Amino acid sequence: MTPFLRQNLLMSMLLKWAAACALWPLLAAAQDAVSVTARPLRLCIAGLVHGHVDGFLRAATRRPDVAIAGIFDPDPALQRHYAQRYGLPESIFFTDLTTMLDRIKPEAVASFTDTYDHPMVVEACAARHIHVMMEKPLAVNLDHARAIGNAAKRGSIHVIVNYETTWYPSHRAMWDLLKTQHAAGDIRKMVAMDGHQGPREIGVGPEFFAWLTDPVKNGAGALFDFGCYGANLMTWMMDNQRPVAVTALLQTIKPRIYEHVDDQATVLLDYPKAQGIIQASWNWPFSRKDFEVYGERGYAVATGGDALRVRLPGGREESRTLTALPPTERDSISYLTAVVRGEQPPSGLSSLENNLIVTEILDAARESARTGKAIALR
Repeated sequence: MTPFLRQNLLMSMLLKWAAACALWPLLAAAQDAVSVTARPLRLCIAGLVHGHVDGFLRAATRRPDVAIAGIFDPDPALQRHYAQRYGLPESIFFTDLTTMLDRIKPEAVASFTDTYDHPMVVEACAARHIHVMMEKPLAVNLDHARAIGNAAKRGSIHVIVNYETTWYPSHRAMWDLLKTQHAAGDIRKMVAMDGHQGPREIGVGPEFFAWLTDPVKNGAGALFDFGCYGANLMTWMMDNQRPVAVTALLQTIKPRIYEHVDDQATVLLDYPKAQGIIQASWNWPFSRKDFEVYGERGYAVATGGDALRVRLPGGREESRTLTALPPTERDSISYLTAVVRGEQPPSGLSSLENNLIVTEILDAARESARTGKAIALR
């Protein structure tokens, strides 16, 4: 018996008992609450050109708590590819975004367009009061980010930015240790190392490669693709404090492959009493998403999502045992459902507030690399 059927059977038994005990009003309200929570999230997808949509669809089509009600992409070939791959009916595919939104009326939209098209998706959804979750980063520049923020405010919708690293138990444990417990004192230095061997080298699809290597649609190369992770985590650790200045060095080590964008970026964030170093690259020997934070009296080093090494005063370095995240914070679908259903507001790494600052950092880094100067954030 599925959890959903067990839940409804239990509720049916309780309702019969309550009727005899004059508790009907209370349990009727409880039944409404259960039905709202148990009802699958009615979700549409906007865009199929972001490679992460494959993993998202793989997970979503196997879950009872989400229903893919519509998919928009203007490319019929991509539509056929995903329809065949996941056994999806042709009737849920659309070549026009607004037609899909008006016909399906979803609770939320998950966007897998190129980054340049994020404002277009948000503005269409905001006009219809539909919440949006998009793949990182928020925007290709600060003007686009502000347009997204303004649209969200006008439409009274939530905009969530999805990073794989948000769902890492290692990062939550790091937060609890360094921020909640303040076990290492004030933060003095942060280092983020994110990336892989390169989009071509790891075999991304042609539709993904085309815009990842387009400086307009992606904003840059490795800088925006992987620099956003470090900017996101550092902004979180610094309680949404903006850096005083941003300095960046960009390189293209493999110009025959990445002719128009950088494939390696180093970004220095200058805070009043701390530094952040972002190392984003399409030249790592292996895929990695590692984050190190050093305080006055200790440090924590997260290697991926499942390993955390810690050293505190009076002790040696030790590995910490990690605990699972709360159910609504273990993955993007669970989190989106909780936000849409009003169970929790978007906050921290996924929030619009954090990611507006992330975009400001990336925008300044791109300008710093262009001019060869540190860019002050006003």
